Amino acid sequence: MRIFILMAAALFTTDVLSAQQQIKSGEPKDIIFKSKFDGSDQKYVQIIPAEFKKGKGDLMIALHGHGSDRWQYIKDGRGECKGARDVASKHKMIYVSPDYRGNSWMGPAAEADIVQIIEEFKKSYDVKRIFLVGGSMGGTSVLTFAALHPDLVSAVSSQNGLANHIEFNSFQDAISLSFGGSKAEKPDEYKKRSSEFHADKLKMPISITVGKNDNVVPPDSVIRLGEQLKKTNRNVMLLVNEKNGHATSYDDTVKAIKFIIESVDKR
Repeated sequence: MRIFILMAAALFTTDVLSAQQQIKSGEPKDIIFKSKFDGSDQKYVQIIPAEFKKGKGDLMIALHGHGSDRWQYIKDGRGECKGARDVASKHKMIYVSPDYRGNSWMGPAAEADIVQIIEEFKKSYDVKRIFLVGGSMGGTSVLTFAALHPDLVSAVSSQNGLANHIEFNSFQDAISLSFGGSKAEKPDEYKKRSSEFHADKLKMPISITVGKNDNVVPPDSVIRLGEQLKKTNRNVMLLVNEKNGHATSYDDTVKAIKFIIESVDKR
């Protein structure tokens, strides 16, 4: 089954900046980079707006869903993907959509690649703020990454994700491969990557959208996380659609991402 993820991500190394890999501003460009984690070739798609000014602009990293790849948030017309693209374009942000190791659910290799992407874009473009967005696996992964690296993230918008890997029983073949073992074999790894257990790290603006009838990625854990965060962080939006399943509309996606941008602007 194809699951959807949303989270913006990018990576820039010296070879990324080489003449052979440059393209007209504002157009999608497929980039290959060498991962510091294991030396493998990894990919992401970047869109650099013509109006972007070094040291004055922001970066949005969008993470795809299970069964998809880096092109989902670049080409897909579904609400979550188009909503992210449109908001990034309106605010003249650099927009990056990485593969982040396929169906990784933000395992160690994917985590390391996103850290590398952020560090290289900060170095090469001196980006001011970093926004993470994603849906389903991506919505899960942006929360996981933000809890693990709160110092690298300005704000997060999660669509139709989860916050507790311990109680999640789907896609376990892919998750155990990414996490280095099953829940029984690596319980600490699954807890480490469950944002619900690390809510104290999530002090940045956060928006969460879910469908109450989602039977692909059950919404219970992320609703609990949202309610918990609202008690200590006033910059939290929790949108629960009582009728929807595993999807967030274009309007709700735009509303959720605009919320985190405006919340960061007020800081």
